[in-house]
Amino acid sequence: MHSPAIDDYLKTIFAHTEWQDDPITPSVLAANLGVAPSSVTEMVKKLAKAGLVVHEPYRAVRLSEAGTRRALEMTRRHRLIETWLVREYDYAWHEVHDEAEVLEHSISDRLLAKIDDRLGHPRFDPHGDAIPDADGRVEREPFVLLGEAPDGHVGRVLRVSDKDPELLRAIEESGLEVGASHRAGDPLPPGAESAVWLSA
Repeated sequence: MHSPAIDDYLKTIFAHTEWQDDPITPSVLAANLGVAPSSVTEMVKKLAKAGLVVHEPYRAVRLSEAGTRRALEMTRRHRLIETWLVREYDYAWHEVHDEAEVLEHSISDRLLAKIDDRLGHPRFDPHGDAIPDADGRVEREPFVLLGEAPDGHVGRVLRVSDKDPELLRAIEESGLEVGASHRAGDPLPPGAESAVWLSA
């Protein structure tokens, strides 16, 4: 059971709990995907029937084992493509998400493997998100959201959210980079506190 719409749902459900623990609700899923709540209700029923999610009415949506495998596969495709576009075609990190959303559904597994080889099997995408390996394994170290870090906490920037391209551009212009050291409380653009993760 594969379609771009299904893949996008699974990827979005996976991404929601990647950097925090609360499972995604249907209303948040609708907001993240930019679709009507009624559309989410119908799709979640379809995904549950296919064994890709576990869901009870009015409760959060969780991926099943099969759904997790598929979500990791699509996440790998998306993040490898983002990394490829930045490294090989000089895309800025705030430009790659939408391109990857299109390409991830159309390139072959063979081309994806070639991209992975060409890039030297990267472990992280340009935003710091872990790229699952071919077996679906993900490496991640302990982290803290910048807005929840105590003032003075110093950590490496592990990840910058790519949800808001304008904020991403502002963060880039401030000089903050994935992998750089940052002290909580030091000035950053408004909104960065909920878009930057540091090593714990």
